[in-house]
Amino acid sequence: MRSKRFAARARRELALEPLVSPLPELGLVAANGPNDPEPELALDGERVVRMDGRDAEEFDVIDRFVVAHGLDLGIAEEAMALEDVEIARRLVDIDVPRAELVRLSRGLTPAKLARVVGLLEPVELMLALAKLRARRAPANQAHVTNLAESPALLAADAAEAARRGFAEMETTVGVARYAPLNALALLIGSQAGRPGVMTQCAVEEKRNLELAIRGLVTYAETLSVYGTEPVFVDGDDTPWSKAFLGAAYASRGVKVRFTSGTGSEALMGHAQGYSMLYLEARCLAVVRAAGSQGVQNGSISVVALVLSLPGGVRAILGENVLAAWLDLEVASGNDAIASHSEIRKTAKLMGQFLPGTDFVTSGYSVMPRRDNTFGGGNYDADDLDEWLTIQRDWQVDAGIEPVAEDEILRVRERAARAAQAVFAELGLPPISDEEVAAATTGYDSNDMPPRDRAADVEAADELLARGVSGLDVALALDRRGFADVAAAVLGMQRQRVAADYLQTAAVIDEHGLVRSAVNDPNDYAGPGTGYRLDGARWELLQSLPQVVAPDALVDEEDAAEPLVRERGEAGVGDDPSEVVVAVGPAFGKTLRRTIAGLDHGEVLHAVCEGIREGGAVPRLVRIRRVADVAFIGHDGARLSGSGVAVGVQSKGTAVIHRADLEPLDNLELFGMAPLYTLESYRAMGRNAAGYALGRRVGPVPTELDNFARAKLIVRTTLLHARETKAVVAEAPPVELELPASVASAQ
Repeated sequence: MRSKRFAARARRELALEPLVSPLPELGLVAANGPNDPEPELALDGERVVRMDGRDAEEFDVIDRFVVAHGLDLGIAEEAMALEDVEIARRLVDIDVPRAELVRLSRGLTPAKLARVVGLLEPVELMLALAKLRARRAPANQAHVTNLAESPALLAADAAEAARRGFAEMETTVGVARYAPLNALALLIGSQAGRPGVMTQCAVEEKRNLELAIRGLVTYAETLSVYGTEPVFVDGDDTPWSKAFLGAAYASRGVKVRFTSGTGSEALMGHAQGYSMLYLEARCLAVVRAAGSQGVQNGSISVVALVLSLPGGVRAILGENVLAAWLDLEVASGNDAIASHSEIRKTAKLMGQFLPGTDFVTSGYSVMPRRDNTFGGGNYDADDLDEWLTIQRDWQVDAGIEPVAEDEILRVRERAARAAQAVFAELGLPPISDEEVAAATTGYDSNDMPPRDRAADVEAADELLARGVSGLDVALALDRRGFADVAAAVLGMQRQRVAADYLQTAAVIDEHGLVRSAVNDPNDYAGPGTGYRLDGARWELLQSLPQVVAPDALVDEEDAAEPLVRERGEAGVGDDPSEVVVAVGPAFGKTLRRTIAGLDHGEVLHAVCEGIREGGAVPRLVRIRRVADVAFIGHDGARLSGSGVAVGVQSKGTAVIHRADLEPLDNLELFGMAPLYTLESYRAMGRNAAGYALGRRVGPVPTELDNFARAKLIVRTTLLHARETKAVVAEAPPVELELPASVASAQ
């Protein structure tokens, strides 16, 4: 035998993902692994002779690099002497300032760092992250790619991303030789959307650096580091070579951050039996020792492996906290697909979304997932409204702004036109008007007219051979009438010369001002401090395009003739076959339709017809003293000759009541008003007649819509408020009748 419920759950999205038990010898343990070394640091004067379970003679390349460049031995003795739990408490103690925690981190070994972070509960990790973030306000980064490598679509998507508030954006290529054209389209589109957005093209590091020197990109994050020596060897790299490359970028005014992430070493078969969080602590120690201002971490493309393990999401949040504690800018993952389960994806996101990181995602796909050549986005263009709504729900700034559709269409077209102009000016394969139109309004690259891809690749090679630079792009834009976009592109070239954006956690605002951990540091020190989402920014983030004024959800209707007429005070009936139909105080007056859109006159007619079909006699009454359907129905029953009544609220909720029952008891309750049809109300009338005449009655068949409350709770509230407003305290009930014209129309 099998439970059908278990079988149904086995077919849900989560069942596509294996959940495995830990296997420490392969590195399949998220944190606090049994083989992780005891934190240890032994000094002989100014020389480290032992660290984290290894003597100096046993140090691998990572140990040697961290000892040489990543430890402040003047702090180490003090920091390492502190108990793990004492440091953990300081991380969440709002009276211990960030600067003091950063100071202590410089004297801690990787094993000590991992052990301390491993003590923190999820909520404590989020508090620590909010406190340790480098820059005061969070931001976000976008992915901008497409399968067709369409320059018009790249430019349009980049412009939309910029207009939505993304501070950085990254593209990549399916074919490496496309890189110059993709970088060019991204530069043009980003500056058409908002001046000051930084861009990069994720390709091989030599080509990436060449694009940066040309001023076609402004940052890079392709410098991967690892937590074990064999993985470095596999990549033909060392910490020293990575540090040299980082310095090469910085020397040319290019912002750079390294990339690491829990699980990489296990995936590559060289975890050496250590936990993922401990190895990430080693990575981050290397990043800081190399002098980088920041890191992209949060498991990144290995996220599904980490999520297969117990505590995996907690370990990912732990690595983000570690990076912030080490005073690094944090671009906190959330870019690669983490799960098939929407619930699980969102649960993982909240660890970074709520406390805020320097970049909440290291790439939000502003395109539909199909076009994300980074391997698919965890969140994409189809999720934008949900992301914006969650920001509004929590009053949290996660770096994306709501923008009206007409404005998005405007910036997309302008960016595509600007790219068209530059391609023409630089003698590149032309962008047609059809491409511009499709890039403006299309869904994905399937909507784009085909291009000659061979010609594009040849043109990209030729572009590099000609030495085209960002200045050439600005001049081309200016000559073609895009002076504002030209000025923005030129502004990015000036920024590269000034190089202020090399500061930790730097972003550039729309006025060209660099905001970073240097001039806009995180000053969170408990409630009422730090970055608070309020004022104009909060007004902007809560004003989503789909938001409407509450009154707009309730229709106002003016009619020459009332739906019902009042005929004086209602008395107690004496006909044992009588069934009262009792309606609320606003029924047919200030309110004239149910929440399902049914006309009140038609509803009354249907109930009365059902009563007649059941052999009883209907009488219409308005209850004015109360708006609750239970009391409306009970008051009606006390007036009914049979002692049975149907109570109906204006929004359509109904009840069949009997006079000898308590008000909150009843014969049948019909709470799912959005689902009721006129036939439903006719069935209520028939059943009420059956109860009145003493027949056996089967309940009216019920339907359920478990999402009805989510869809209609606001309208329900507003309709009931209108009903309540019509209440007249202690007012007697009144007799009603349907006007002849209304009744005959039925």
